[in-house]
Amino acid sequence: MRVSVQKFGGTSVRDFQSRERATTWVSEAFQEGRHPVVVVSAMGRRGDPYATDSLLDLLANFTQTPAEEQDLLMMCGEVISAVVMAGHLRNRGLRPRVFLGGDAGIITDETFGDAQILEVDPLPLEAALEEECVPVIAGFQGKTRSGAITTLGRGGSDTTAVAVGAALNAEVVEIFTDVDGIKTADPRIVPQARTITRMNYDEVFQLANLGARVVHPRAVEIARQFGVPLRVRSTFSDQPGTLVLGGRRTMDPWAHRDPDHAVTGITQLEDLVQFVVRQDTNTRSEEWAYHLFTALGNNGVSVDLINMFPDTVFFCVSTAAADSTEKTLQQLSLDFDTFRDRAKVSVVGSAIQGLPGVVGRVMAALSQHHITVLQSADSHSTITLLLYRNQMEQAVAALHHQFGLGVEEG
Repeated sequence: MRVSVQKFGGTSVRDFQSRERATTWVSEAFQEGRHPVVVVSAMGRRGDPYATDSLLDLLANFTQTPAEEQDLLMMCGEVISAVVMAGHLRNRGLRPRVFLGGDAGIITDETFGDAQILEVDPLPLEAALEEECVPVIAGFQGKTRSGAITTLGRGGSDTTAVAVGAALNAEVVEIFTDVDGIKTADPRIVPQARTITRMNYDEVFQLANLGARVVHPRAVEIARQFGVPLRVRSTFSDQPGTLVLGGRRTMDPWAHRDPDHAVTGITQLEDLVQFVVRQDTNTRSEEWAYHLFTALGNNGVSVDLINMFPDTVFFCVSTAAADSTEKTLQQLSLDFDTFRDRAKVSVVGSAIQGLPGVVGRVMAALSQHHITVLQSADSHSTITLLLYRNQMEQAVAALHHQFGLGVEEG
């Protein structure tokens, strides 16, 4: 059985016209001999009546709503979307069958609000497919082994789609959104950014993890683990989008590695706060950094861009975690400075590793525009730079131009 999972995001199910376009993709898959499985997000974005953030706003005047109850509220948006989408499919002569996440076999742990999928039982969906039905799954949710409803956190519908695709051995998971694939940069910053036709899992994971919002990094990790092909494309365009597979990217074979062809894309993440923490020279301890990061972790603070020296540590946190970080540092009686309005810009490419000249090209692009680098970090496929927030867009554009990412593939 040729199964394809089709996930439609909030903008793809926002209104009647969008849902009709999404329905056309499902119908075409069925006509091509594939067995489509549909996963839907809640309709629209904050401000739209059934969007998840709009539902959460209903609790704004309450301070102690249990996480279990918040999940019950948040799952409603996807349920509404699934039932309405089923109506569109039924009008096209298809036989939809609506599934809650748990009913579709998605079993999670008990971390309400950000649950991890433990397993997916494929039997309920396989039974529907055998009956020539089109499963329509409410994304972003599952249930615990005891039957409690959970939600999967931001990007949860992407995660639902890929996990279901892995369980059903789908030939492809298509992530439908409002852009025509994964871009070389944010087109709002770089209008010349182009769609990348083929990428590998690692590149997409790094782009997603470092700020690109087309597909959630947790979903990419599941796809990589199970070898599920992904295609990111637009609901509203016939363009093929971006195909994500394992192995090296065909756009730039390893045989032609050089600084001009090493980079796949540029991404950015704003709203960061930088901390510079110093050890008291009168009470030196080799374990001071251990105690620092242990305390931050115990208080639920996730740190990023860590640069460590014997007596000083640099790191960043999200703006939302800044107050909690400051309180933790004060409790530890540490000397520190806080710098807000920071952003990070990352250069991503599977061919960066061990390739001379890439860092030089990066610094040349930034120095030409008098952009200050405050911190840096690198991995085998990324170079990440912490900058002043007001220089972020200029840095993205400069790096995109430096590596010729607006040039069409040959």
